[in-house]
Amino acid sequence: MLTRLNHRFKFVQATGFTLMELMITLVVMSILVGIAYPSYTEQVRKGRRADAQGAMLERVQDLERWNTNNSTYATYTLAQDPRISAYYTLSATLAATTFTITATPVSTSDQAIDRCGTMSITNAGVKTVSTSATTCWP
Repeated sequence: MLTRLNHRFKFVQATGFTLMELMITLVVMSILVGIAYPSYTEQVRKGRRADAQGAMLERVQDLERWNTNNSTYATYTLAQDPRISAYYTLSATLAATTFTITATPVSTSDQAIDRCGTMSITNAGVKTVSTSATTCWP
């Protein structure tokens, strides 16, 4: 019976973590989160930027079809894309023979701090951004 008690006491004493082990784990996790989270948020911004560029290119195609049927860009009505409306606002400057489509980040969204800022594309296919970033458009 004494052996069982000793075995039971040893089992009870061997369980659990020390405070030092928990603190080391907390420090390691904090470092990992500190490195991973900024990278994650940048990738999310990049994905939203790609969605906005895709929506802009869809509008370019719509405008070209409109121009083919109506011989002008000026009477086209630009529709907002619900996929990006929480992060970007689309606008267009339309004339009879030219257009510029612009995607402006919504100021209350995380895209407001995106490194590319406002993106534009013209009827000639010229793609621009409002910042000095050079790798915003594919």
